[in-house]
Amino acid sequence: MKLLSVAIPCYNSQEYMRHCVDTLLQGGDEVEILIVNDGSKDGTAEIAEEYQHNYPGIVRAIHQENGGHGAAVMTGLRNATGLYYKVVDSDDWVDGKAYEKVLETLRTFAASPEPVDMLVCNYVYEKVGARHKKVMSYTGTLPQNRVFTWDDTGYFPKGQYILMHSVIYRTQLLRDSGLDLPKHTFYVDNLFVYVPLPYVKTLYYLNVDFYRYFIGRDDQSVHESVMIRRIDQQIRVNRLMIEQVDLRKVENRKLRRYLFNYVEIITIISSVMLIRSGTKENLEKKRQLWEYIRQQDLWLYHRLRWGIMGQVMNLPGWTGRRIAVSAYKISQKAVGFN
Repeated sequence: MKLLSVAIPCYNSQEYMRHCVDTLLQGGDEVEILIVNDGSKDGTAEIAEEYQHNYPGIVRAIHQENGGHGAAVMTGLRNATGLYYKVVDSDDWVDGKAYEKVLETLRTFAASPEPVDMLVCNYVYEKVGARHKKVMSYTGTLPQNRVFTWDDTGYFPKGQYILMHSVIYRTQLLRDSGLDLPKHTFYVDNLFVYVPLPYVKTLYYLNVDFYRYFIGRDDQSVHESVMIRRIDQQIRVNRLMIEQVDLRKVENRKLRRYLFNYVEIITIISSVMLIRSGTKENLEKKRQLWEYIRQQDLWLYHRLRWGIMGQVMNLPGWTGRRIAVSAYKISQKAVGFN
């Protein structure tokens, strides 16, 4: 069994995927690199085959019909033979020195009779045009250099969330959680992190800047104009988060609070994007989203609707919508997303 399986979902990634793969190859033969070619129409398939030929036993090229990011992540999970599973997008990369420490830590987990469920590391926004790189760390919130449980965690400030970039899951835990990401849907990285969390009992935080998250291409899925264009997919993920995790059944109080804060920020992003679009159709979709939440889970609806951000997002009229967008812009600047 490999120590770590890394899936790289690739769609028309020929221009940047080599850098991603090359940084992961530094892990040697303890790491399995699964290049999942998701129906690319450029040279992605040939590059994947080239790496498989040059690095047998380490790189595997997997080809499938186009199914979207989530389908590629699930294909990687089905084919993974590693004790742990990580997703690295093809335009991102990992830091070499931090990678060494990650693998060293995973080795200690593998030697334990009960391997840790989840490893968390820092990630860095490699944002186009930014003079300073914003590091998203978990110091002050998660204990360092020891195995801990949710009871040992501190309060997660707004903007400090465990994302796909920062998490490495135990492979079998992901499978046991019933994770099943929808096809042809962007933003499923939120489901990838959110849905398995109630199954996580033990965690470990390694304070290294491991994942480098490239952000700033005009066609990138998190670019605001792209998010508005794909708003129906954002709403779908938002709804699936609510459907697939019943927060009232999450026994641990700190985990329940964290999960609530996570679904709250996703709902706020959905609402703001619908407002930002400026169309009557999308304003109606915003009303429908909140009505859906009310019908699906009245307890959750009341907590979301009457929280500070929920009230701001639902201020009436043109002035109310301007206030909502202004609040969102302040959050953008503070957190550095989009």
